[in-house]
Amino acid sequence: MLEDLKEKVFLANLELPEQGLVKYTWGNVSQVDREKGLFVIKPSGVNYKNMKVEDMVVCDLDGNVVEGKLNPSSDTPTHAYLYRHFFNIGGICHTHSTYATAFAQAGCEVTAMGTTHADTFYGPVPCARYLTEEEVKEAYEANTGKVIVETFEDKKIDPLAVPGILLHGHGPFTWGKDATSAVMNAAILDEVCHTNTLAKLINPKATDIPQFVLDKHYLRKHGENAYYGQK
Repeated sequence: MLEDLKEKVFLANLELPEQGLVKYTWGNVSQVDREKGLFVIKPSGVNYKNMKVEDMVVCDLDGNVVEGKLNPSSDTPTHAYLYRHFFNIGGICHTHSTYATAFAQAGCEVTAMGTTHADTFYGPVPCARYLTEEEVKEAYEANTGKVIVETFEDKKIDPLAVPGILLHGHGPFTWGKDATSAVMNAAILDEVCHTNTLAKLINPKATDIPQFVLDKHYLRKHGENAYYGQK
């Protein structure tokens, strides 16, 4: 079942250690098949060095296992919740990458200090609130998804324009049109957090780029009249 999708998700997961975004078994990537109402995700706690294509787990959009010999990622309910509420996304990535996680632990949003940010994120990447004790006890991973969606709704942010979020005290989630783009957005987010940190160390008074620069860089790649790259 979904053998081609399993291969794509497997390769996207292998990209996490390649990009220095995870250590040990941290992190996970998934991709959804909207027509079938199923998604493929990394198995829980399996080392990337030992992981095989056939280890990928197929789940429905409620997070129930449809096919697979191993347990799916413990973050599966979060992925399922996001797929059910962010209808236009196709892949999700979660890491504990160093710089994005540092921003999450500090409880800080990631503002657009440069064009690297603007090329991918059309405005600040928000930091969600802590889950309450009741939310953690009730359904931690599902409520993590709920808090992500709540944050975007409260701040009136388009999840396609800002394909990522930080969870206070936890780490980043990113998404995209597929698993590969979700991983790429995770790498970009961590790099932006890294360069923002260095910029503030070099000049504590450094400010965000002007809105017109943000507009130019984002819209030349993602707008109606985008001209970056090849047709």
